[in-house]
Amino acid sequence: MTLSQDAHNLRTIIENAIKDEQITRDEYEQIIHMATMDGYIDPQERELLRQLREMIEDKTIKLVK
Repeated sequence: MTLSQDAHNLRTIIENAIKDEQITRDEYEQIIHMATMDGYIDPQERELLRQLREMIEDKTIKLVK
């Protein structure tokens, strides 16, 4: 399955957060804004957001100020 350009951009930001093991609130808001910018969250974007939320919840990625 080919990623949409929006999903690819989200994936890049999320992969950077995984490498850093943290994400700021501003970065998180940027991710949400990117996903909803076109008024539609496609299945690829939805899955990436689900994975990000899961990693924040289990503290794989720390949400920092």
